[in-house]
Amino acid sequence: MKKLLLAGMALLTAGAAQAQNAEELVQRDCSRCHGTEIYTRAERRVGNINALEAQVRRCDANLGTRWFDEDIHAVVKYLNNNHYKFK
Repeated sequence: MKKLLLAGMALLTAGAAQAQNAEELVQRDCSRCHGTEIYTRAERRVGNINALEAQVRRCDANLGTRWFDEDIHAVVKYLNNNHYKFK
């Protein structure tokens, strides 16, 4: 039972760390080119979650940040939860 509880706590901690890391990545890297207004403008290019991931991957390639897939997925989740709200 203790092992299960510890495993659950580790997952929660990892999830919180991943969310914090995603926010830091967005603030450090994404804001080098644009502010948050890009996420809410009427003529935005991103229309669904797949397009959002593709855009994050393009930005990663253009900036040469070489994020891991885990970082890209965390950033996509962060941006979606905080700005886009895709289902």
